[in-house]
Amino acid sequence: MKNDFLKYQAQTSPYPLGMEVSHAKGSYIYDTEGKAHLDFVAGVSACTLGHCHPKVTEAIKEQVDKYMHVMVYGEYSQSPATSYTKLLANNLPEPLEVTYLVNSGTEAIEGALKLARRYTGRSQIIAAKSAYHGNTMGSLSLMDFEERKSVFRPLLPDVYHINFNNEDDLDKITTKTACVILETIQGGAGFIIPRNHYLKKVKARCTEMGALLILDEIQPGFGRTGKLFAFEHYECVPDILVLGKGMASGLPVGAFTASKEIMRTLSEHPKMGHITTFGGNPVIAASSLATLQELINTSLIEDTLKKEVLFKTLLKHTKIKEIRGKGLMLALIMDSAETANDLVLKAKEKNLILFWLLFENKAVRISPPLTISDKEIREGCSIILAILNSI
Repeated sequence: MKNDFLKYQAQTSPYPLGMEVSHAKGSYIYDTEGKAHLDFVAGVSACTLGHCHPKVTEAIKEQVDKYMHVMVYGEYSQSPATSYTKLLANNLPEPLEVTYLVNSGTEAIEGALKLARRYTGRSQIIAAKSAYHGNTMGSLSLMDFEERKSVFRPLLPDVYHINFNNEDDLDKITTKTACVILETIQGGAGFIIPRNHYLKKVKARCTEMGALLILDEIQPGFGRTGKLFAFEHYECVPDILVLGKGMASGLPVGAFTASKEIMRTLSEHPKMGHITTFGGNPVIAASSLATLQELINTSLIEDTLKKEVLFKTLLKHTKIKEIRGKGLMLALIMDSAETANDLVLKAKEKNLILFWLLFENKAVRISPPLTISDKEIREGCSIILAILNSI
C-alpha cells in the first residue's frame, strides 16, 4: 500500500510519514502491523471527539440510510444542516446568527473575504504577518511568506500586513479597509495568544473605520481552548466567524457565520454571490450536529483547561523552553529546530504521534482529541520526556 501511496497519490512533501493505517478508535490510530499509535495530533485538530466516536458514527450511518447529496447548497431544506445552523446560532453571541456551510476551512476563508468586500464595497484586506489561513489562491494571498507565494503569483491584490499583538499597527486600518482577518490564536506561527486586549482593540478600530473583523477559528474552535470558540476568552465578537477542522469530527467541512444583514449581500446583486455543490452535505452536517451536541452537553470543553494544566505540569524539561497555546491547542517550543524534528520522528518510532508547526521550526504540536484521558496524557508525556533525555 505504501508504494502505491507514493506512486499514485499526489504528495505534499518529498518525505511523508507514510504510516499505513488499518483503523482508528478513540485516542489511537492502528497501523496494518497491528501497532497502536497514541494520537497527540487529532488529524491536526480535526478529530475533536477522537476517532470514530460512537455518537458521531451513529449519526452518520443514520443519515446515510436516509439520503446523501440531493441538491446543490441552498435550494432544499435538509434537516441536518438546518438543525445544525440553528443550534450553532443558539450558542453564538449576537449578531452571529446565519451560517454558510462549505467544504473546507480555506473555502470558508474565501467566502468570508468575498462577503467582506461585497458588504463594504471596499477592496483592501489586512492580514497578520506569520498567519496561515489556507492554500487556495485567496487564502494564500493573505500569507506574508514570499517564498511560499512567489511561484503562484499573481495573487489577490490589495492585501496588506500588520504584526499580531502590535497596537502601533492599528492605524493601518483605514476607511479603505474592507476587512481585517486574524487567527484568534495564531497557529502556524507557534500558537501565539492575543495579549493586552489586542482583539478588542482591533475590533474597535474596525468599527471606527467601517471595516469588518474576520476571526479565523478553523483551528481553535469547537472547544479546543476551553471555550466553544476561542474569541470568547477575549471579549471580542467578530463580524464574520470562520470555522472548519474540528467542526465535523474528522469529515471535510468549513463554514462562515455573520449577521443576517451582512450575509444576505451574498444572495443578491448578483444572486449566488457564493455557491457550492456539496456545502451543507447532509452526512457531514449530521456529523457536525452530533459533534456540537456532545460538546455542549458534556464537560469536555471545560475539561480541556484541566488537561492543559496536566500537560504543563508533566512536560517540564530543560529542552522545552516554553509551552504556548491554550487548552488542548499547545505547542512545545524546544531549544532548537533539530530537537523539535528529532522529537517528532523519534516519537513516531515509539508509537506516539506528534507533528510540526508550519512556520515555527522549534515547535512541536500537541493537539489531541478533546476526549483524551488523563492516563493517555501521562503515557504520552512519559514517552516525550524519555526521548528528550536520550537526545
